[in-house]
Amino acid sequence: MKKQTNYLKGLRVLLAILFFIPILLFFIDFDSKLPNSLHALLHLQIIPAILGLSFGILAFQLILVLLFGRIYCSTICPVGVFQDIINRLFCIGKKKKKGSMRFKYSKPLNLFRYLLVGVTLAFAIFGFTELLVWLDPYSNFGRIATNLFRPVIVWGNNMIAAILMGMDNYTLHHVTLKTITVSGLIAGGLALLTFVVMTVFRGRFFCNTLCPAGAILSFISKYSFFRISFNKLVCNSCGSCERTCKAEAIDSKNMTVDTSRCVDCFNCTSSCTKGSLQYRFNPVFKKEKTEKNPLSAPSSNLSHEVNSRRVFLATGVTVAATLPVALTLAKKTQTETKVMGETDEEWGPVTPPGSIGLERFKDKCTGCHICVVKCPTQVLRPAGLEYGLGYMLRPYVSYKSSYCNYECTVCSDVCPNHAILPLTVEQKKTTQVGIATFVIDRCIVYTESTDCGACSEHCPTQAVHMIPYEGTLTIPKVEPELCIGCGGCESICPVNPRRAILIKSNAEHKFVELPMEEEVKDIVIDDFGF
Repeated sequence: MKKQTNYLKGLRVLLAILFFIPILLFFIDFDSKLPNSLHALLHLQIIPAILGLSFGILAFQLILVLLFGRIYCSTICPVGVFQDIINRLFCIGKKKKKGSMRFKYSKPLNLFRYLLVGVTLAFAIFGFTELLVWLDPYSNFGRIATNLFRPVIVWGNNMIAAILMGMDNYTLHHVTLKTITVSGLIAGGLALLTFVVMTVFRGRFFCNTLCPAGAILSFISKYSFFRISFNKLVCNSCGSCERTCKAEAIDSKNMTVDTSRCVDCFNCTSSCTKGSLQYRFNPVFKKEKTEKNPLSAPSSNLSHEVNSRRVFLATGVTVAATLPVALTLAKKTQTETKVMGETDEEWGPVTPPGSIGLERFKDKCTGCHICVVKCPTQVLRPAGLEYGLGYMLRPYVSYKSSYCNYECTVCSDVCPNHAILPLTVEQKKTTQVGIATFVIDRCIVYTESTDCGACSEHCPTQAVHMIPYEGTLTIPKVEPELCIGCGGCESICPVNPRRAILIKSNAEHKFVELPMEEEVKDIVIDDFGF
């Protein structure tokens, strides 16, 4: 049996590596070396699948949990694997003292975790997704990888590149990151600190108490067909399994395993010297038939059933009571992020092409920042409080130093939440996320009486063109029906810090006609063209 349990743990570790490393590399890939097809791994995450209404993936995950338990939490979820890495690093160099309790059994906080997931989902339904933004494990990992790990990797690359260049070796090149913001650094730092502290002191406390995905899976995992259970005839209650259980789900004294919290890491089975803990086919209905003391079972089951009903009723009442609050907060958040005035300081954020509009994007996006990482022109940045609390950490389009590539659809390809819907190149070319607005009082043609025309030269749709102004001077004019808000004009404008031409966001995206292509005439040349 020991050989079997070691095999199961080895298989679990192998699967965790196969999922974790590609996801981590996908987030820190600063030179776009990895294929965008790796985004399929992100679509397997629970919360993005719920927000993206990916019913096939949800069905697969729920069936997986029903059959094998919370395998998702120990292999597929990057935060689950990341916590295992933190735990392993913490244990390096520490000698295990016999009888010491690295972890110990704790009673589940069922009422708290089910109320929390109920309130979180209720708020999300009515457009207030702030709780999901902060509690979604995948999005938190994305913010850690994007805002902390990625800059460190780039810094290391630039140091090595500088050394190699000094030796006339140009294998590596210097990379500049324009997407790092204070809000992103703070969010990534808080997430990392939270996971480190919780993992060191309470193991998988986040997964079993705070994580909405974990709470959803726990409803099903307590009825899973394959589960870890005690062979009470062999167990000597040494407590070795309890000390290694990061989920704090094993009560070695009473020989019980809380399968709603167990994440199937198999640390307990591999540490058991007697083979008394086994991962086997042991569904609830089978367990009831083979219970050693049938007289005590009804009382225990009845107590569990009564507690479950109480938790269910309490959750239902709390969710119902939360709805008016959620509606109020949602309306307040919508007001905060709407276009408030007619000056460029009061305009709302420009959302990525494919997001359809501000409100929909805000409701779907949880700020994982994968679109920020994959944008080839680095035009997407995480928002702070400049657009209100309701838009915090969501990406917005910033044209200060770059523009949205006319034929690029990468952000819509990789978004796992479907907050940015997939677009074809032709659809992208006609999606109007905003409209260029010309402020003549800032233009150097007006203020300095000098030629420019940079905005017109960089407009891919001919929406900005030059018209006669004074003498030989020409000045920009915008055709709104041709503009798609790509920001080519704003990013190249030489006026600083307030540009003379800016993109005013569309709260709801619109569509424009493709610009007319110039007709190319075939010219027949006679006599060598002289």
